[in-house]
Amino acid sequence: MWFFLIKSILGAIVGQSTNAWFKKTKMGMWFYKKVDTCYNWAAKRYDLNVLSKEEKLIKRFPSLMKKINKLEDNQAKLKLELIKIKDKK
Repeated sequence: MWFFLIKSILGAIVGQSTNAWFKKTKMGMWFYKKVDTCYNWAAKRYDLNVLSKEEKLIKRFPSLMKKINKLEDNQAKLKLELIKIKDKK
């Protein structure tokens, strides 16, 4: 019984490592792009709602998104101030 447990854990680790490596290769990028295209095609054809990771996070943590939006606004303001300072010089 322990053999099967250890075998499945090691198989998952090796599989994930291989997947992480494959994703970075040219063939892996091509493959993931094709799979993504297929997913999007199926979603459009069968009228499925495919939520992005960001949309899922927004639904789960609305207060987190408010904080992120506030930080992005502050960053934009600081960029404007930096541009104004550079223009004065």
